[in-house]
Amino acid sequence: MRRISVISYRKITSCAPRRSVVIFAIMKQYVIDELTRDDYEKLRAYLDETYGDSGVGGIYWLPLAEEMLDGLQSAHETCKPYYFAIELTPDRLSCELLVRTSERLHCPCMAYAAEEQRNWLIAVADAMLEKLGIQV
Repeated sequence: MRRISVISYRKITSCAPRRSVVIFAIMKQYVIDELTRDDYEKLRAYLDETYGDSGVGGIYWLPLAEEMLDGLQSAHETCKPYYFAIELTPDRLSCELLVRTSERLHCPCMAYAAEEQRNWLIAVADAMLEKLGIQV
């Protein structure tokens, strides 16, 4: 059975000489898991064709529609464009709910999606699955 979750937790482990550091990073995500191999191949082909290569394997940048920007994001012309990160692995599609800018690493305009932005992202992801005939 496929599960869809809105919040996901990631455990990141880093090892340095003579010590181990475990960092728990919490990231809000819209996750569709238990993909079949066929689902994965359809999604990969679609994402490659639609969004292109991000330079990081399995990561795609979904541009946030201009009309979905909040006031601060609209005002930050130098931070545009904004996007959501989508990660595709053989068994899951994860849509990060953080609005990012391609121009800066830190800026107040980068934040978790507002409710309208979150709903837009989920609608885009669901429409993609429907278009590809992937049942959830």
